[in-house]
Amino acid sequence: MSEIRSEATAPSNIALIKYMGKTSHESNRPTNPSLSYTLDHLITKVRLVAADKDGWAPLTEPGFEAIQLSEKGQLRYLNFLSKLKSHFGITECFRVESANNFPSDCGIASSASSFAALTKAVAALAKQGDHSPEALSKLSRQGSGSSCRSLFTPWAVWKDEAAEPVDLGIDRLIHVLVLGDDSVKLVSSSEAHKRVAQSPLFDGRVDRAIDRFDRLMVALREDQWKEAYQICWQEFWDMHALFETSPEPFGYMNANSLLILREAEAQWRSNGTGPIVTMDAGANVHLMYKDSQSGLVDEIVQRYQELGLRTVRSH
Repeated sequence: MSEIRSEATAPSNIALIKYMGKTSHESNRPTNPSLSYTLDHLITKVRLVAADKDGWAPLTEPGFEAIQLSEKGQLRYLNFLSKLKSHFGITECFRVESANNFPSDCGIASSASSFAALTKAVAALAKQGDHSPEALSKLSRQGSGSSCRSLFTPWAVWKDEAAEPVDLGIDRLIHVLVLGDDSVKLVSSSEAHKRVAQSPLFDGRVDRAIDRFDRLMVALREDQWKEAYQICWQEFWDMHALFETSPEPFGYMNANSLLILREAEAQWRSNGTGPIVTMDAGANVHLMYKDSQSGLVDEIVQRYQELGLRTVRSH
């Protein structure tokens, strides 16, 4: 049996102010600041096994779903492995094994958790170099932009080369993921970044995102929950409008997505409160509740189950 040289895990994260648009596609530098909440219950595990040459294989382990990477996906992952090895002065070769405990390539930021986990696994073997979360965040960003936020919990802000933790006075939220479609999406997030820059709605996008970022930071710090909900609602619709108005239009929302969103809206209308709602580049919907809203969580999870929709709840 080949020797296991290193193992690491990293969580996914969900951006409330989105990273969609790059000033540099090569270095994954964002056009605007983003704010994310770390999803500590949705993780990727990476194992580095001694090998004669670098390669990738799905990790088989209880509680995890083996990833099925395309040839292009494997090449991207292994190219980043090579970059990490060069950075840390590591010459040995590895079989990289990886798996998620959630579906991959369907808009739940599996690239964020997988590239962050790979960065941590390689760094653990290095005898020198800066291993601080800030340094690893800067490194991980070069493989997958959003992965730089997965090095911090519960909140991360990303403005340039690396993310950093931020204290919003909220240590924990109840997160509910409602799956509108867990199949592999046809347009990758990397491709989406390229296409949205050509949308006529991209003009002004940076200013809109910065304005929402500033207002959301205040709303969360001052417990203006409805204001935070409204800002996040506008933000994810803004991003999805960019998809649909690109020269090569594409979209991720489907009938399930809209059904999920309408149920969340109905909870706000019925109770005067409800979850922060957002979507990533996929058909799935993220709902976030305060601990004091646990009764609302039970109510909406039951409702989605009655509709035949799969939910994943943090706690």
